[in-house]
Amino acid sequence: MTPEIHGTVADGFEAVREELAAFVAAERPDYEGQVAAYVHGRRVVDLWAGPGAGADSLYGVFSSSKGAAHLVVALLVQDGVLDLDRAVASYWPEFAAEGKARITLRELIAHRAGVVGLDAGFTADELADDRTIAERLAGQRPLWRPGTAFGYHALSIAALTGEVVRRATGRTLQEIYEERVRAPHDLGFFLGLPEDLESRYRPVQPMEPTPEQQAELDAVPTGPHTLASIAFNTHVPMPGELADYPNSRAVRANGPASAGGVASARGLAGMYAAAVSGLGGRPPLLKPDTVAEVGQIHSTGQDLVSRTYKSFGLGFQAVSDPWYPFLGAGSFGHAGASGSQAFADPRSGLAYGYTRRRFAFPGGAAPENVRLVRAVHTAALAV
Repeated sequence: MTPEIHGTVADGFEAVREELAAFVAAERPDYEGQVAAYVHGRRVVDLWAGPGAGADSLYGVFSSSKGAAHLVVALLVQDGVLDLDRAVASYWPEFAAEGKARITLRELIAHRAGVVGLDAGFTADELADDRTIAERLAGQRPLWRPGTAFGYHALSIAALTGEVVRRATGRTLQEIYEERVRAPHDLGFFLGLPEDLESRYRPVQPMEPTPEQQAELDAVPTGPHTLASIAFNTHVPMPGELADYPNSRAVRANGPASAGGVASARGLAGMYAAAVSGLGGRPPLLKPDTVAEVGQIHSTGQDLVSRTYKSFGLGFQAVSDPWYPFLGAGSFGHAGASGSQAFADPRSGLAYGYTRRRFAFPGGAAPENVRLVRAVHTAALAV
């Protein structure tokens, strides 16, 4: 049976609809997802599929939230409020404890600080609140010598940079994001979901791997004292399932900026369009020099936490390396554990967003993004 794909594409982008339809046809019947794209601020793809899905449905986007968090940091650097090469402790004196006095904001935001988690771990309530995460991490000793290597600060990075924002401005990162980014552009991408919009949220469904996929997951080395277990807080008793994280109303309400955002694909793509091209007649949020700096690779190679090859710019992932090598140099964005993906390719003017309801195998950017991104990018270059 041919799946029903809702929404619209601009002339020249029909291949994106075809790719989505082909993917959905091979998926399980309860698949829900959205894909959206802008080119130079014009929406050219706006598609969704699946029972219960709508154009404005909101999904847990996990680490795609980091893109929103670090757009705020980029704006404050651009304003001269934050200095990337200034010590974090100069904004936040308590952070200097346990050998962290010399860590710069640049090192922190590039995942080079070694403050990936807490030896004692966090409770579920603590992980719903960035202020609490930051307060507890201030006294944590780095888990490698800062600046010598990098590793994914999965649940800590935006709480740490958010505390720098709060100390420098007197306001939370979430408040600044709402006022300068989300509200002016009416984006369906929230770091803190108002209760009256709860009806738009579609709870994350757990991954249901095939036996072969489960065997792959079981083959990954695990242990209670690894960097990965500390970074993802799985070394605590009864850590809970990562897939359930945004299904907590406390997480959705507070919007912890490392992984607690909820969004539609329109919202994800729209934020990156607003950042690099401008949206709705508004000028771009970021100046060209800022765009170039945040997309410049600062950490690349073997990630100490994931034990895989990764590349990071300033708070953002360098999405052309290794996922989408056909994208322009300096493309930046962030994927989320459930399968979401969002980025900007400033050279082509492309901004892309993808959401899905069921947690994807094996976690991180869902594999279907490769075919969807390629179709969107090819069409963008042709228009």
